[in-house]
Amino acid sequence: MGASPSMDPDALPQLVGDFQPVDMWQAHINRLFYGLRGSRVREYYQTVAAADFRLGFALAEDYWRRCGQRAKTQGGDQATTPLTVMEWGAGNGNLAACFLDRLQELDQEKRIFPRITYRCIEREPVLLEQAKANTDLAKHGDRVTFDLVSIEDLSNFPDGSIDRIICNELWSELPTKLILRKGGEIHEEHLRPNLNEKRLADFPDWPKFIEAFGQQDIESLTALPSFLEDLVWEREYRLIETKDFPFRRTVAEFLKQIDEEVLVPYNVGACQSLKEAKRLLAPNAIGFSGFDAGTVDPHVLNDPEKPCYTVQGGQFSFMVNFQLMQDVARHLNIHTGVIESQRDFVGRSLSTNVITVMDLLASHPSPPEGQAWQLDALILQTLDALNRTYRSPYSRHIEFPLSESTPAHERAELEKLVQSLQPHGVPDTIAFLTESEIWKAMPDLEKLGYDSEGIKGMLELPLQPVDYIHMFFALKDS
Repeated sequence: MGASPSMDPDALPQLVGDFQPVDMWQAHINRLFYGLRGSRVREYYQTVAAADFRLGFALAEDYWRRCGQRAKTQGGDQATTPLTVMEWGAGNGNLAACFLDRLQELDQEKRIFPRITYRCIEREPVLLEQAKANTDLAKHGDRVTFDLVSIEDLSNFPDGSIDRIICNELWSELPTKLILRKGGEIHEEHLRPNLNEKRLADFPDWPKFIEAFGQQDIESLTALPSFLEDLVWEREYRLIETKDFPFRRTVAEFLKQIDEEVLVPYNVGACQSLKEAKRLLAPNAIGFSGFDAGTVDPHVLNDPEKPCYTVQGGQFSFMVNFQLMQDVARHLNIHTGVIESQRDFVGRSLSTNVITVMDLLASHPSPPEGQAWQLDALILQTLDALNRTYRSPYSRHIEFPLSESTPAHERAELEKLVQSLQPHGVPDTIAFLTESEIWKAMPDLEKLGYDSEGIKGMLELPLQPVDYIHMFFALKDS
């Protein structure tokens, strides 16, 4: 790998690393992704917590309700006990700000909010700086603390010290192995990265690139052309020899339900986080909530064609195997009180059905199938239609990077439409919409080709085979 790659037009992809387990390369690439692109994460993917307010509000209302139930059964001496809420993977701080805003609004008698400390846990420095700079969060002052630490390294936090733990779309980024059963033994996928041969000429100092890539030298890599999307991965499967494979017996029992040589995700970091959550939660704590994309459906897990992960901006994002996580929870003597869709959790707080803007777009009977910019146009026109009746409690300008293929004239028109979107309108393309908000906008949505029956079907969808799922547990009922 030390020699410069051939510039021959028939050159093959060039090795940039050796075979390692998937979770090792996942951690390596994640560090590169956030180091190189952490300030532009939302150009590559979005979460419902990054700009929308409704998940934060729903979590605050759920917490408020559970605190009220607990107060009826606990002694009066506990009514002034400090309460710590901890968010794992706090990102830009929007979820924390919305949670605290709504909890303060609910707590008119000041029974809960004055006792709250909200700890933002974030492993990526660039994201933690975004949280610290969040003006909505800053108004809560010293009530909010910031910790630059991975959830794998929370040993400095005492046992039983946390009342509520929130984790949104983090599990899919934690170390994940891809495993299968073969001949009664567990094998795991190993990956080896290569750089696409079409990009070799962009890196004339090949040894320098290889050294920077291997050492995760962000400063050196920043000065080089982008490359994450152009990595080509070789795969092979190796027997797992180690005896300290986490939760080995539980994993082995789970794999007996899966056909031989069918690959499944084993979200090692997510499973280990359950053990850490159990340690941190106080005996009478409100509990733990984790949200992520994944499945509890054994038919999906047993499907050899299922996608175990996606690649967004070069970064791996893994499907969460909630069935195996439930098995690990039982092994840890944790009763998972709730497995439901994220939509159901948010909708319950509003006493109505909800879907995201992307769900609404998916209901369109004839979406554009040509150029990417045509879909951009439909999305922006949909937001404009919704904004005529939708009102957010926050004033925010929506971020909407247009497709690079957009023709000049259309780009000018779409940029004008982006700028005209109301600041109190829909805050994001994956924001939650209530049923009533959609029906109020229906006359304008129909002009864009939407069909009320298709939308009604989307609003009534049950938990899907692969969905955004909420997993809740408490150490005892609260």
